[in-house]
Formats: sequence, structure tokens, C-alpha cells
Amino acid sequence: MRIRTSAAALAATVALPFGAAQATDLEVTHWWTSGGEAAAVAEFAKAFDATGNKWVDGAIAGAGDTARPIMVSRITGGDPMGATQFNHGRQAEELVASGLMRDLDSVAEAEHWRDVVNPPSLLDSCTLDGHIYCIPVNIHSWQWLWLSNQAFADAGVPVPSNWTEFVTAAPALEKAGKVALAVGQQSWQMSGVFNQLLLGLGGKDLYLAVYDQKDAEIAGGPDVAKIFAALGDARDISKGSNVQNWNEATAMVISGKAGGQIMGDWAQGEFQVAGKTAGTDYACLPGLGEAQFITTGGDAFYFPKLEDPEKSKAQEVLAEVMLSPETQVAFNLKKGSLPVRGDIDLSAANDCMKKGLEILKAGNVLKSTDELISPDTTTQINDLMSEFFSSTMTPADAQTRFAALIESAD
Repeated sequence: MRIRTSAAALAATVALPFGAAQATDLEVTHWWTSGGEAAAVAEFAKAFDATGNKWVDGAIAGAGDTARPIMVSRITGGDPMGATQFNHGRQAEELVASGLMRDLDSVAEAEHWRDVVNPPSLLDSCTLDGHIYCIPVNIHSWQWLWLSNQAFADAGVPVPSNWTEFVTAAPALEKAGKVALAVGQQSWQMSGVFNQLLLGLGGKDLYLAVYDQKDAEIAGGPDVAKIFAALGDARDISKGSNVQNWNEATAMVISGKAGGQIMGDWAQGEFQVAGKTAGTDYACLPGLGEAQFITTGGDAFYFPKLEDPEKSKAQEVLAEVMLSPETQVAFNLKKGSLPVRGDIDLSAANDCMKKGLEILKAGNVLKSTDELISPDTTTQINDLMSEFFSSTMTPADAQTRFAALIESAD
């Protein structure tokens, strides 16, 4: 309660510099519709409404792959919203280059974003030609294996401490009537499994060689062959995971119907809404219990150019509110993500969030694939992984096709 009250109080003060501006409605589009996501985004709405303005919620059902084309179509079609969510990285490059998004330079300078956003690469990913076009609101790392303590107790085996132990425990889980690995039937989830195996089992250098240096020879070589073999294991132990959405797969872990899920730390919001306690009801393995790195994926908000000056002022207020210390605490505690500010107190963080904070503090942070490859390349890899999981394609054939995609990646 103390956090929410202080967040509202601060939000009320940030409106003061714009006292001459008339309060206004501002539509904000996003794809946060699961229970944990809705609880988190409500903190943004509450803080913005406390300024006298009105958050008009524009939630779009489905994940980013569904929502982004709708958002882009509205902006390019002349029906822009007040603010819209994208992921950190290159997803809005063409909109910015087309002059459809406003810069936030004046707000960033007044609020000293360069001094407080950590790591600096987050703000760099919002910068094009020297101008800041978005505000990062969290750090969402993909590199987590979430485990149901109840499922492993039912199967009579210890909770694993790494991916190898997890795969070894899979037969016992299946014998107990569990799905070992819950994976939703969406291509981005399947790509997520591959990418986390690449970093977790292959390590930092291999991950960067493939996605940063785009080395097709390495992508087709023996080190990545081991990752595709592990991906084959993941496909085998996920059979029976007949759900569509990521949060439905998370629900399987929460209920003990599945042993684990490879998913970003946003899954933690679902555990919290379900009243589950980290370390007691569920366990979390950053880096799949292997390589202790996280990537700086996450969410950022962009602000389309608007003709209404009052709404333009409200955009600036919203940008300030989203990055205020109190709102960052309230939002990220419910979202399960790490804050982008390096100067706030997160003593209320649970055990899993503290693990992420320790990795961040140690500097073991890499750019996400969204920051390293284009949306077009991402789509092609997603399609390949979807085909692999839904067919009998061999790991070797999948690797050959993957190497070709990396060779032509931009």
C-alpha cells in the first residue's frame, strides 16, 4: 500500500510542470492481457490518472506478434494512438525513419534519463540519429526455467538445478502423468526455447557469434549442432503440451500439471497472481541453471506524432510517470521484470527477482535478439522453429536451414 500511495503522490507532482495544459484522455495500446500483465499495467494507469489525465486502455488480445501489425497499421494509416508498446530493439525503426514518431529529447534531458537508465544500452536501443524516440520501462530477460515444486514432489524426484537434470527427470514426470516441458503452440515461444538453449548451454561467445556477428559457419558448426540436439530433447519432452498461449503454459506449471517452462520473467507475474511463493511453490533457474547471463529484452513505449497540442503535452507527462522511481517499483514488482532505473530500492523483490538483480549487478548482460536481428529475420526463425516442433524434422536439417537464415540475416 505504501508503494502505491507514494506512486500516486509522485504522479500528481509530475503534472505540475504542465499545469497550464488541460488534462486529457490518452489512448495507450499494448498486448498485456494476462492476469499478471493486467495487474502490472494497472499501476501505469493509476499513476497517470493521478496527474489529472486519463489513461484510455487499448489492450490488444494476443501476444506481440498479433498486436504489432495492428499498431503499425493504425499509425501508418493516420489513426495514431497516444502511446504504444513495442519491445526494445528494432521493431519501430521504420516508423521512426518515416517521421511518424516524436522524439522525447526534452523529457529525457529534463529527467536525466542518461544518468539513471541502467544498462545504458536500453536507452541506446531507443536512440536513432542522436534522438531518443522511446522510453524503456523494464528489463525482461528470457533466460529462465520455471519449475513446479509440486510436480517434482508428485514424481518422486528432486527439483532440478540445471537443464541436464531437468531432462533426466522428464521420464519420471511423464510416468506421474505430467507434461515435462510446457510450451505454447506459438512460434515465438518455440524460438524462445531455442535461443535460451543457445545461450544457456552454448554460452555468451556462441550466442554473440550467431546473433551479433551473424557467423553462418559457426551457426552450421558442431557447437550449434549440440544446441539443436538439445532442442530435439525439448521437443520430445514437451509432447502433450496442447495449449496455445504462454500464460496457459505457465498455468500448467502453477497447477503442477507440468514440470517446467522456459519463459521470460514475465511468467513470474502469473505465479504472483495465483498466490504462489518463489522458493516454496516454484523454483526458477536463470540461464537454465547453466550460463548466468540475462538479455536486455523488455518493453518500451513509443509516442506517435499527434496534431493535438494538449495530447502531446500528456504524452510527456506519461513518459515522466512511467520512469518515475515509485512507478518503476510498483510496475516491475507486479510484472516480474527488472526496473530500468539503477537508483531505486527493490528490497521487496522476491527470491527469483533477486537472482536477476544479482546477474544485472554483476554486469552479465547481453543484448536480446530483438536488438541484434531485424523483425524479418526473427519471423523467419520463428517459422522454422514452429515447423520443427510440429514435425519430424531432424535437428540436423533444422540446423542447416537455420545457418542459411543467419547467413542472410540483417
